[in-house]
Amino acid sequence: MSTTTAPRTPPGPAPLLLTQRRIWIIFSALIAGMMLSSLDQTIVSTAMPTIVGQLGGVEHQAWITTAYLLATTIVMPIYGKFGDVLGRRNLFLIAIALFTLASVGAAFAGTFWMFVFFRAMQGLGGGGLMILSQAIIADIVPASERGKYMGPLGAIFGLSAVAGPLLGGFFVDHMTWQWAFYINIPIGIGAFLIAWFALKLPSKKATKKIDILGVLLLSIATTCLIFFTDFGGSKNHGWGAMETWGWGVGMLAAIVLFVIVEARAEDPIIPLSLFRNPVFVNATAIGFTLGLGMFAAIAFVPTFLQMSSGTSAAVSGLLMVPMMVGMMGTSIYSGIAITKTGKYKGYPIAGALVTAGAMLAFTTLSAATPLWLVCVYLFVFGAGLGLIMQVVVLVVQNAVDPAMVGTATSTNNYFREVGASLGVAIFGAMFTNRLSEKLTEVFTGAGASAEDAGNATATLDPQTMAQLPEAVRDGIVTAYADSLAPVFWYLIPFILIAFVLALFLKQVKLSDTAGMVARGEAIGGEEAQALEDAERHGTKVSAAVSRARPDNDRSPETDR
Repeated sequence: MSTTTAPRTPPGPAPLLLTQRRIWIIFSALIAGMMLSSLDQTIVSTAMPTIVGQLGGVEHQAWITTAYLLATTIVMPIYGKFGDVLGRRNLFLIAIALFTLASVGAAFAGTFWMFVFFRAMQGLGGGGLMILSQAIIADIVPASERGKYMGPLGAIFGLSAVAGPLLGGFFVDHMTWQWAFYINIPIGIGAFLIAWFALKLPSKKATKKIDILGVLLLSIATTCLIFFTDFGGSKNHGWGAMETWGWGVGMLAAIVLFVIVEARAEDPIIPLSLFRNPVFVNATAIGFTLGLGMFAAIAFVPTFLQMSSGTSAAVSGLLMVPMMVGMMGTSIYSGIAITKTGKYKGYPIAGALVTAGAMLAFTTLSAATPLWLVCVYLFVFGAGLGLIMQVVVLVVQNAVDPAMVGTATSTNNYFREVGASLGVAIFGAMFTNRLSEKLTEVFTGAGASAEDAGNATATLDPQTMAQLPEAVRDGIVTAYADSLAPVFWYLIPFILIAFVLALFLKQVKLSDTAGMVARGEAIGGEEAQALEDAERHGTKVSAAVSRARPDNDRSPETDR
């Protein structure tokens, strides 16, 4: 009786050896990408009053932030899912290139809306840098050790966040605002080269049909949501306008269709099964509510400092340093402490309380508030955020299957960015509408016609303000203070909701296995180091590598 032998399948590529040296080399590429993205955001924050003044967009300045956030939010699930399916290296390189090219476009923008367009293009790249960096860390470092890597990431973010406002202020005061984008070109080229040579990760091929319809519907729903809130909060449309509710109806229709499509998709862009995971749902809800309050404050505090305090762009940038110092300190501390103890639940609870206290302090800001006191408030605010942001991502990654780590990371960030976009659109509209009215009153009270007052309001920047009579400058300072400080009252409830959600966050044991190791794509720990040493000395290692591969990489004949 003859027997047939199953055809031998060709062996897969040898697993990556995740030695400590290789982990730090990969980590250097991630740091370069994070530097590029975070530096740009903070430079723009202090340059924004000058940019909108020179390009004639004071009344629409919220769109500079909203466009970036909208684009970032749309592409997050795409980068996350495609990274899981196709591999993350090429996507990371594309994100860097896109961000750098968009910076060139922003620097040469001749109109306000052209500038907004290129900010949106930057968001398409920035969303990838953020998501892929977090997912790659989960690929190469076990959750039980991942906390200590928050320190260097937090330090880079803090360094760029300190340097960004200072550089932005320096460029505005001594050069031109365009230099805030020129500087991205050499940094982007450097980040691309580092990632090209250092980011050695395996590529994959899609084995299931890509959920293109889900991507389109999610993008439509996100866009409708942002336009709905922006139109509703603007004085030109309002919540009673037909066009506002047209966007609202479009949003609801896209959401319903998206859920239906995802329930039937072979490989959905956002698997609905994630929402049956209570830890994922809780952590994502914390990120959403935090985003509502956090980003609105970060987006407009620099403008408040620069115009209400009457300081230069450089000084207002320097005043943001305490916030980043606070964020760096608590992010590094919480990461190290979580690695040592394996416990994370207490940090989001404490962070929400600290952040809410800082928000309460912000409601008292006025033109007469001493700058040292503003710095104290900002330090406390940053310390609160540092206890929450990185921890929530770690919790989500630890709660899902390693094969879905990119999708889960991007979905969590997606809902946080949806909250951020809503917060900036709604509360930004409240701020700018109130500010526009008060500035018009200031100029008309000084003898300007209604038309001239409107033009002066639209083109007001710090340099123009410095040339105005003292009485008018005082009126402008008061207008900024009276317009922004009350908005913080509306942000506090969302931070308190995050606190309540954190109380119910479940403590789960942190995994001891990196994502790539769990998926059979890499060998980690002492075994990886031993294999690398053996390869270096010419020792035969094929048998050890073969044993480390998953079962489906061995043929039935071999198993006999």
